[in-house]
Amino acid sequence: MAGRRAIGRNVQIYIFAEPDKELGGLRLNPSVTKKTFLTMLGISHHTISITDEPCILRIISHSSTGRDQSFGTQVRERDGKCVITGLINDEADSDEWSGFHAAHIFPLSSEDYFLQRGFTRWITNRTGECDTGISSCQNGLLMQSNVHEKFDGLFFSIKPDDGYKIVCFDKDILGIGGKILDPVCHDPSDDRRASDELLRWHFRQAVLANMRGQESQLLRLTFHLALI
Repeated sequence: MAGRRAIGRNVQIYIFAEPDKELGGLRLNPSVTKKTFLTMLGISHHTISITDEPCILRIISHSSTGRDQSFGTQVRERDGKCVITGLINDEADSDEWSGFHAAHIFPLSSEDYFLQRGFTRWITNRTGECDTGISSCQNGLLMQSNVHEKFDGLFFSIKPDDGYKIVCFDKDILGIGGKILDPVCHDPSDDRRASDELLRWHFRQAVLANMRGQESQLLRLTFHLALI
């Protein structure tokens, strides 16, 4: 999935023994601190594991089923603003939401995968056993429409284990890198809060999409990284 994303990279990753074989890389932005970079690499005890974990292609859903309408209503009621930029919808009192989208953290189009991997366990406010949870507001964030496109494109993500910091993987044309996800959508006392586990999953997907090398074959390598 590297493709165009590899063009703007200013950091490349190689194995020392194979200097001509690029494993991956990234476009380094100010929001990518040393701590975040090491997390992206999945470092554990000075070791990096190269993975073949899939990255799910996403599309913005514009369906209008009753389930999706309920999802949008709940996300809008909970957030009331773009939780990425902080822009408040001053027309909310007249139920006018043009330019604001209720974005799925995990894509609605991949519900089968959501079920196969047991991600339903990360949703705590389901309406019953038949509710998969993918259309729960816990799988949603309110965003401006242009921000939603970047989110679904995995060009930025949120790192819940670093104070809900927003990390950009591309040119930060929205000026959101390093900002903090608005707390209105992850209040611990609110059972409608966005799922931290799904946010972690989305961040992992963004890392896979933006740091993976050009080659698609299975790589199962482990090597030592000298940390300064």
